[in-house]
Amino acid sequence: MLIVRALLPLLLTTGCKPPPDETQYMPQANIKHGKAAIERAGCGACHVIPGIRWPRGQSGPSLKGFGDQGLIAGSLPNRPDVLAAYVRDAPATLPGTTMPAMPLNAADARDVAAYLYATGER
Repeated sequence: MLIVRALLPLLLTTGCKPPPDETQYMPQANIKHGKAAIERAGCGACHVIPGIRWPRGQSGPSLKGFGDQGLIAGSLPNRPDVLAAYVRDAPATLPGTTMPAMPLNAADARDVAAYLYATGER
């Protein structure tokens, strides 16, 4: 019983955050290309994005620590495939969103997603 009491707080606190896994690991993506695509598409016009110095828009949410968020746009599961679809064509992915479709192809969108996940590690 003493062991259970000693381990219970540990078990309860570790249940709050899932164990590390590779759900945001994107080996096929290129983070450098993701940053370039973000700059080219003008994502910083609406968002503060780590590593993007200018512009630093305030109309959309900051994307700092994006990989730690549970949801994309407060509604979608934060997974690489969903994020890539959302950054490419947000209105088709989440009808009613204020984020516009962006001039990104599928590879660009994948690279942007990888960049956003990686910025939490920098």
